[in-house]
Amino acid sequence: MKLVSWNVNGLRACMKKGFADFFNEMDADLFAIQETKMQPDQMDDSMKFEGYHRYMNSAERKGYSGTLVYAKKEPLNVYYEIEGDTTKEGRVITLEYPDFWFVTAYVPNSKEGLLRLPYRCEWEEMLKAHLRKLDETKPVIYTGDLNVAHEEIDIRNPDSNHKSAGFSDEEREKMSELLSSGFKDTFRQLYPDTVRYSWWSYRFNSRAKGIGWRIDYFLVSDRIMDLVEDSAILDQVTGSDHCPVRLDIKLD
Repeated sequence: MKLVSWNVNGLRACMKKGFADFFNEMDADLFAIQETKMQPDQMDDSMKFEGYHRYMNSAERKGYSGTLVYAKKEPLNVYYEIEGDTTKEGRVITLEYPDFWFVTAYVPNSKEGLLRLPYRCEWEEMLKAHLRKLDETKPVIYTGDLNVAHEEIDIRNPDSNHKSAGFSDEEREKMSELLSSGFKDTFRQLYPDTVRYSWWSYRFNSRAKGIGWRIDYFLVSDRIMDLVEDSAILDQVTGSDHCPVRLDIKLD
């Protein structure tokens, strides 16, 4: 299977920057999108790719957040959001297949000054409980914009960012707790010393200067890590402030 995930920072905007060509080129079995910034009635025919089922979770607030999954194979079940979260921000979609669960999420940003950090940490606990419950029945593939650079290797300037949203000690610890509860960061498992980024600020010409963060991931249950053939960061692809990430795994 080939799986792709991309925070498009607005699907309608990304469509104008070559999204459809990239989507068709990938020919992915599952393609997860974060930050769609749209409602279902705003999806036009150009976004309805032939041969794919579509599952969309929109935020109640228009033009904000939102997730979407394109799937070649129809899942057994589809679930939206996670138990305990009542914010209606359209952040999670869970697809059930015979041999695995597929979960995509757009994890809340802690905001400047870490103003939303308490909610972010609470949300992370709910998400971890969700993933662990799924993992009791079949292995999990979890992907998305997780809004955290887990290790110092995952950010260009770690020393100056320990109190920044996405690199606070609290957020990094939540990621460590999730991984230690039965999951693997596929890219870092395969490439322990490789420096690659998946997000760059639009300010200060950051992407051209290589000033980035790795905050987009594919995690898998420990017991299927040996089925992972590759985990890639497609940093040559433009169209958003994030780049896509890809997972190749030996599952049906």
